This record gives sequence, structure tokens and C-alpha cells, in this order.
Amino acid sequence: MRKQKVIVFLPAYNEEKSIAPVIECVPRNIHENVDVEILVIDDGSTDGTVRAAKAAGADHIVSLPRNGGLGAAVREGLAQSFRLGADISVMIDADNEYPAAEIPNLLEPIFAGEADYTMGSRFLGTIKGMKLHRRLGNYCFTLLQSLLLRRWIYDGQSGMRAFSRQAMEHAEIIHDYNYAQVITLNLVRKGFRVKEVPITYQVRTEGQSFIKFRKYMSSVLPAIFKEMTRPVRKPAIKRDAHVLPLFRENKKCS
Repeated sequence: MRKQKVIVFLPAYNEEKSIAPVIECVPRNIHENVDVEILVIDDGSTDGTVRAAKAAGADHIVSLPRNGGLGAAVREGLAQSFRLGADISVMIDADNEYPAAEIPNLLEPIFAGEADYTMGSRFLGTIKGMKLHRRLGNYCFTLLQSLLLRRWIYDGQSGMRAFSRQAMEHAEIIHDYNYAQVITLNLVRKGFRVKEVPITYQVRTEGQSFIKFRKYMSSVLPAIFKEMTRPVRKPAIKRDAHVLPLFRENKKCS
């Protein structure tokens, strides 16, 4: 059986203190027919993010010339993963809020042929410690996504996601500030199957979120409207492209 390559990419902006634990916790030996590599998208950091990522064992580092925003960094991460030959790409934030050790759970529906795109859901897992204003904002934007897609979504803002090769190829992020809403709207409208997977959330202990309420509202809402009103082309999706027999029985985190 042909080995499949999984590339875990981390968009990172000034995450010198938190990126190493994330990289070190990424499971490398999840299955005998899966190779795992780590890619860091350095979004114009001015601290020691790149140095810390190299020391922690990142396989690939792409440094952008300036800070372009999370949407731009995720777009670059998907493009670079595709260029590097990834069969599946996994995105995880570099701030250590999301459980890198649970990446195999995110991959499982894709390897089972049940999904093309998965999202780690804090609201199906644990959200202990999330600030009230962040919960309320998440609820509102997730509800908006659910209404637009006419299907229930529990955590539309998750920073932990996995993409089949076709999904990473066809995903479009139409603005640079953020990606969370528009990429799901885009992929589901194109016919890709999405599935949410429970994950364990932990509050970041270093650095601070780039999200600012006013900027988020002024950037994200227009992007959602633009995404929902523009035409999209539905590709012919290979539903079983990444099926890996016995992954559930053999998966292990190490």
C-alpha cells in the first residue's frame, strides 16, 4: 500500500514561547502507512519564532516577508502543503490552545472515507476557561454559518482543521485577516463533506490573540457576504482518495 503524507502546518506570528511545545506534541508515528511532516508558516514574526521552530524539529519553514494576517498565512499553508505533496494537511494554531496529540482523531474521518474536511470542535469536547465574550462571539458567528449552510455546526471558529488533497487544492480564502468562516462556507458550497471532531481546549498561557472585535466585525462580515454571493465551481470529488484500512484499529499517538 502506498504511504500517505500528512503535513501539519502551523501559521505563526510571534509565537516564540509557545510554538515548540506544539511541534513536539505532534504525533509522528500514527500509522505504518502514514508519514508526518511539520511545516511552519512564519507570518512576518519579529521574535525568535523561526529559531524556536527549527530547534523543536520543524521539517519545513516558510517565512513571509511581512505580517499579512491569519487568512493569508493559512492560504499559504494550504498552498505549500499541496506543493510539498501532502495527501492530507492539518492546520493547528501555534499558541498551544489546541491539542496536537489529538491530530489522529481529526484524520480518522478522512482516512475512513467519511469526510473531506474536518474541524476540531471545542464545543463538542471541552471549552473550560474560554472567556465569556469569546464564547458569545463564537456562538453568534457559528449560528450564522449554520443558517447560511442549512446544517448545524458547533464550532465555526476552530483553529484545528484537516483537509484532503482536493480540499486543500480547491479551498479559497478571500480575505487576509481571518479564514475561519469563509473557508468552511467555500468548501461546503463546493460539495466537500465536513465533519466535526471533539477536541480538548486549553487556554493559552503565552502571548495574546490577534483578534480584535471591531476589526473582526468589519473584515469578516463583508467577506462572508462576498463568499455567499459569488459563484463557485463544484469539482468532481474522489470520496475514497485517502481511505486507509484499519486506521481506527491501529492509530496511536507517539
